[in-house]
Amino acid sequence: MTSNPTSRQGVLYAVAAYLMWGFAPLYFHAIAAVPADEVLMHRIIWSFGLVALLVWLQGQGNEVRQLLRQPRKLALLGLTAILVASNWLIFIWAVTHDHLLDASLGYFINPLLNVALGMLVLGERPARLQLVAVAVAAAGVVIQLVQFGSVPWISLALAGTFGCYGLLRKQVNLKASTGLLVETALLLPLALGYWWWLDSETAQLANNTLSLNLLLISAGVVTTLPLLAFAAAAVRIPFYLLGMLQYIGPSLMFIMALTLFNEQLDPAQLSTFAAIWCALVLLSIDGVRSARRRYRQRD
Repeated sequence: MTSNPTSRQGVLYAVAAYLMWGFAPLYFHAIAAVPADEVLMHRIIWSFGLVALLVWLQGQGNEVRQLLRQPRKLALLGLTAILVASNWLIFIWAVTHDHLLDASLGYFINPLLNVALGMLVLGERPARLQLVAVAVAAAGVVIQLVQFGSVPWISLALAGTFGCYGLLRKQVNLKASTGLLVETALLLPLALGYWWWLDSETAQLANNTLSLNLLLISAGVVTTLPLLAFAAAAVRIPFYLLGMLQYIGPSLMFIMALTLFNEQLDPAQLSTFAAIWCALVLLSIDGVRSARRRYRQRD
């Protein structure tokens, strides 16, 4: 089902996107000396600059002007801007404070949360196997709460902010670059104001080493490139395949957390991971079955 050139390109774009997201912790770990809120500030500013350049080069200015005359979409993008900025901040903090395992769990939970959001918010009717998968995942969180007295709040916050972000962006229905431009533009005054107000050792670029400044400016590339690759993949391959490939990112984070960053997988996390992985297997089986049914119907 991925034999045509467009599908092969889509798979390559998707793999590239998830590899970039999966290896992103290496970047944020390299600038761990810079506080998370300051890294977020740079991420907004330099992402806006890069996306603005890309939108101009692609001749999408008319699409942006039309969007500015649609207050409902602008209001939704205001909400998505808050959600994505919150997601970025939590992720940066998690990576730089030895919680990469929690971050990887959050992105394992995300596709299961999407099923639940589709059912609760959009009125979608998930298949029985999808419902079982969501129930198994929820049981994993409850087991951690009851047996170990803890809640994976970092994981749930990452999954929740990204899940709600995707849900609202689906309502806006914009190109990834156009939407990100408006989102970062809405956040830009806050970021610039925070930079002007901020008093830290690394806030003044003139005081930093060239390598650190280049890393901070690269926040725009780290943010924008995987998102654009993901958008390119989404229009070229089936949704089920895109969903299955997304496990590349959190799997890489999980491996790096244990090997490179020497994080410890405690029993509470292990029980929740086990439940989530079982749920994802069920979700993947359902996705493959659905794809096969649609393929046979087309024939």
